Amino acid sequence: MDSSKDLRKKALRAFVMVRVKPGTSEDIVRSRRIKGVKMANSVLGRFDAVVVIEAESLDELKRIIYDMIEQHPNVVHTETLISIFHPPPPTPP
Repeated sequence: MDSSKDLRKKALRAFVMVRVKPGTSEDIVRSRRIKGVKMANSVLGRFDAVVVIEAESLDELKRIIYDMIEQHPNVVHTETLISIFHPPPPTPP
């Protein structure tokens, strides 16, 4: 597998479900330009957007989520799911 596409390269991944003020979900989707944000999409359903964040530590993850998403003026509510990866050991040559 190409290491640039390996989803396990970072220690932590968070899926942040976001509810925003009506008509403002595109503002959150633009957050994909923030370092650590790997994907941000508008969605239909209980939430308005989903943001996928990768980080090396909980401190880095907390900073991205709190400073750059939860403090956004249009965000009404967030729910964060944290996934912890344990990459398999390297395969011997």
